[in-house]
Amino acid sequence: MRKSYYAAHVYMILGVISGLYYREITKSHHFEGDTQLSVVHTHLLALGMLGFLIVLALDKQFQLSGTRLFPYFFWFYNAGIAITVLMMLVRGTQTVLGNHVPEAVSWIAGLGHIILTVGLILLFVLLGKRLNEPAEPEPAEPESVNT
Repeated sequence: MRKSYYAAHVYMILGVISGLYYREITKSHHFEGDTQLSVVHTHLLALGMLGFLIVLALDKQFQLSGTRLFPYFFWFYNAGIAITVLMMLVRGTQTVLGNHVPEAVSWIAGLGHIILTVGLILLFVLLGKRLNEPAEPEPAEPESVNT
């Protein structure tokens, strides 16, 4: 469960830093136009921070992190976000600097999206399995003895 908390925290920090990076690089290069950098901030906060806060809540309820599939979900999802966001940073920075963006950047970003999708599929498989398990019975309250 702590892994999800730490991941959410790291993504929050990266999201704030990426917003600052976007603002400062576009301002210092007097760039006024569309760039991928404008959405890196929201991707990190939404997919990263909010995504892992939701996973944390689901983990608290369904004990997801104690399962065999959870580490696979965790690493696929993180790798997918990392690759996707890194390619967004590369494309956005090259756009602001006025440089050519290699076609490979799009291919690698697509790979990041595929890996991210695998992570999401694993999460839903994991959650579906936990939902199908019988609920743990509530502990019985001790009976009061009337004297």
